[in-house]
Amino acid sequence: MPFRFRTTVCVTGLALAMFGLNGCSTNSGINHRGNGYDIEVVMSQNASERVRFLVLHFTAIDFATSLRVLTQPSSAPVSSHYLVPESNDGSYPHKDLRVYQLVDEYRRAWHAGPSLWEDRSQLNDHSIGIEIVNQSRCEPPPESTPGEEPGQVCIFPDFDPAQIELVIALARDILARYPDITPTRVIGHGDIIPHYKIDPGPKFPWRQLAEAGIGAWYDEDAVSRHMEYLQGNTSSDRDSIRRRFAHWLSDYGYGINPETASETEISLYTRAFQYHFRPWKADGEVDNQSRAILLALLEKYFPDKLSHYPGIGNEVLAERE
Repeated sequence: MPFRFRTTVCVTGLALAMFGLNGCSTNSGINHRGNGYDIEVVMSQNASERVRFLVLHFTAIDFATSLRVLTQPSSAPVSSHYLVPESNDGSYPHKDLRVYQLVDEYRRAWHAGPSLWEDRSQLNDHSIGIEIVNQSRCEPPPESTPGEEPGQVCIFPDFDPAQIELVIALARDILARYPDITPTRVIGHGDIIPHYKIDPGPKFPWRQLAEAGIGAWYDEDAVSRHMEYLQGNTSSDRDSIRRRFAHWLSDYGYGINPETASETEISLYTRAFQYHFRPWKADGEVDNQSRAILLALLEKYFPDKLSHYPGIGNEVLAERE
């Protein structure tokens, strides 16, 4: 299936007519002429790229509604740099899938909210956001058992394979432009604000993206080694294990404070991690498999941090030499 990229911030054609959109923002560029004065450019080395993260979302609504919500004023305005439709969406006006650019990459889009990752907060200031049309949703259960707190029933449809190929092509282009977006900085909305968000959810194919060179994934042999180590060390109590896991999450990039995090917060961040790296069982429990996966990721991307953990640095890392 051919893919077409919209490389301006305009929304044109049928979509423009559908929503009454008009106008187009333009990027004035880095350098400009002074109005009545001369400018001499001496490039400072004391600067960095604005963009450090790539944040992926699902829209939870169809294409037409997504486009309207992400481009039109409202009482709670949101936006993203890109919107990727899916096949067989009756509200999508084209036969071929196209990437819609809604905000210039040099500008801040409003997609990340009060987020945390690594040492950064408010990731709108530091990221590019991609919204992916997928109608996952969570709803209250139809009936609640008396005396029990009501939970949620979440429905996660599979992502469209053609859509994912388009996301991969788009993400590759973005990574080529922004070398500061390292593998562990390709993240989901739920990773950076797990108190309120779960997208792109457990059906998103993070491993497929990593195999295409986008984002992080662990090595199976490293997980096996860490599982063997953890199963042989059973003296720690549950609270110590969960608190230690919170430290590991923080070292990987999650915005959890391991010293002050409550039981609920540890569970929320653990579930966010599982949605990303162990989606087949995202229960918020700190079990040995989740611990082994996180240690394998730290070993791969942050080995200096892993070597500081008592016992693990000398015993486990030596086995991979």
